[in-house]
Amino acid sequence: MAELKIGIVEDELVIARTIVGTLEELGYNHCGPALSYTEALEMLETEKPDLLLLDIQLAGRKDGFDVAERLNETYKLPFIFLTANSDFETIDRAKKVKPHAYIVKPFTKEELYAAIEIAFHNFTGTQTAAKAEKRIASVPRNFLFVKDGYVFRKVFFDELHYLESEANYVLLHLSSQKKIMVRSTISDFMDQLEPGRFIRIHRRFVVNSHFIEDVFPNELSLQGEKLPIGKSYRGEVLRALGIVGEG
Repeated sequence: MAELKIGIVEDELVIARTIVGTLEELGYNHCGPALSYTEALEMLETEKPDLLLLDIQLAGRKDGFDVAERLNETYKLPFIFLTANSDFETIDRAKKVKPHAYIVKPFTKEELYAAIEIAFHNFTGTQTAAKAEKRIASVPRNFLFVKDGYVFRKVFFDELHYLESEANYVLLHLSSQKKIMVRSTISDFMDQLEPGRFIRIHRRFVVNSHFIEDVFPNELSLQGEKLPIGKSYRGEVLRALGIVGEG
């Protein structure tokens, strides 16, 4: 238990100090508190917590729901909402980002301990099962099948130029100029693709590296079309393409 590192995202310092004290009593390592969306992302990058305690109301324009969306999209990290809000609208919004637990303030040490242990256990169990299934199904291939209307169409990786996120859907841009809309998140769809070949360049775009022509400071060209490179993805993109000495 002592090896588990808990990140704290809470903009009220009095409450944050209470959480820190409780975590120390329980024997957890901790980092933070982060007071805003930006500080939360910085903490995730530098401190690498195993689980996040996340307040919904944060300082700044973006709130805990925005942090949760980024966690689900990029970091794949379990998180627990700690909030004073238990109204129907807040809970309905919370369900959409799928927290691993939801604790209403004020809470007891025992409630926090139970939530952390169960959330982390369930998360790691799910991840282990998913990886096992992926290993079983991981037969080398250069295609996948996607539903196109009433049929499942075979799409070769060689004809898939890039993916574009459209809310809960992914738009596949093919070399034939055809586009196919698939119901999925872009992160989940990437799990079906050839590792290393398809690169996330933006929260909305994944590209087939075989078709990249030029890389500019804030965008790249792909078969004559220009796509943006997100600031937080730039370093990873350059590394994936073997471009060194730039950042």
